[in-house]
Amino acid sequence: MNVEHLNLPQFEPGWVWLAGAGPGDPGLLTLHALNALHQADVLVYDALVGDDVLSMVNENCQLEYAGKRGGRPSPKQPDISNRLVQLAKEGKRVLRLKGGDPLVFGRGGEEALTLVEAGIPFRIIPGISAGVGGLAYAGIPSTHRDTNHAVTFLTGHSASGNVPDTIDWKSLAKGSPVIVIYMALKHLPLIQQRLLDGGRSSNEPVAIIRNATLDDQEVLETQLGRCAEDVEKSGIKPPAMIVIGEVVRLRAALDWVGALSGKVLTADPLGTRNKDLAG
Repeated sequence: MNVEHLNLPQFEPGWVWLAGAGPGDPGLLTLHALNALHQADVLVYDALVGDDVLSMVNENCQLEYAGKRGGRPSPKQPDISNRLVQLAKEGKRVLRLKGGDPLVFGRGGEEALTLVEAGIPFRIIPGISAGVGGLAYAGIPSTHRDTNHAVTFLTGHSASGNVPDTIDWKSLAKGSPVIVIYMALKHLPLIQQRLLDGGRSSNEPVAIIRNATLDDQEVLETQLGRCAEDVEKSGIKPPAMIVIGEVVRLRAALDWVGALSGKVLTADPLGTRNKDLAG
């Protein structure tokens, strides 16, 4: 692919580029991220960066794994940030590659602040967040004019590993028509109960999307009142996104991945066509 006419930036020694790899499908990499992979001296990557993406790195690049997974021994965030500083001071072109977008629950902001403090020049390369791209591959739009004009993205656990106590769950339950939750399977029973206590209907549609955008993507459709039980029965494990709201019903029409395997799509899953004709 000839991209010379795009004048993509040169990766200078001593710089750190903080980049998002997208939700998994290597085709969702940005050209800036691909350009970085072709030039980097060192790639510091996370657990959610797949082998297909790693295979795009230039043959002279040094790979360093810095992934964090819940419940497993993992590098500490300050150690990762300081390692970026160390490598940059050695004159390396350092690519810090994260799944999704580096600034959406990716702690890229923390790493960038460390670079600023150390006087290290950096570039931020956005990526497609799983909360957007993962939903699209599941056939679920983040917004749709017949269901919602707002969407809330939140994380299912804080830095301590617990359900975030800074979230006003009652206000969230009442005020957000669609809720997209990252990293929440471990605490789904508690989150489910807090939303129900806040007034959400037990019949509200819920989808759990595992390995979004990858060949082994799984989507479990359920309802808020039984979602934790259904997840346990299904055996679905992280990484997974949780979507709560009426937009989940649109999957009956928009599951384009399922249609590739023969699924018959429903043209009017919300029943709005007859309402429009009647109006």
